[in-house]
Amino acid sequence: MSKIKQLKQFLTRLGEKSQDLALLLLRLVLAYGFFGPAMMKWENMHAIGDWFKSLGYPAPYFNAYMAGTTEMLGVILLILGFGTRIITLLLIFVMFIAITTVHLRNGFEAGNNGFEIPLYYAVMLFTLFAFGPGKYSLEALLCKKKNEN
Repeated sequence: MSKIKQLKQFLTRLGEKSQDLALLLLRLVLAYGFFGPAMMKWENMHAIGDWFKSLGYPAPYFNAYMAGTTEMLGVILLILGFGTRIITLLLIFVMFIAITTVHLRNGFEAGNNGFEIPLYYAVMLFTLFAFGPGKYSLEALLCKKKNEN
């Protein structure tokens, strides 16, 4: 077997053994990323509602509470690795709304308040939706206990 083929097999095995750690890190990074915006909303929900109103959102104060609640719930559930597929879909929806109503008109670059960062978040969230939370999660622990009974 050639050295290149051996290296490829080694890296493939190493990558496969790293998948659950990668999913855990992805969940934690996303939770950290959503924490600041969620706290900002909850610290001054009326101002967020006013801002949503200026953007033309329907029911701006209700939607401010919905966005803040979804983001804060996302922080908690992503850290725990529980309800991952449901919360990722909700957070992807929040990112889609943010992109289309705030960031799209500013182009791609994050430095111009473009849609770069919310797009990255949406892609990372979609990855969690596709692969689930991994074995380092409350979901995996509960499934393991359920299968033991």
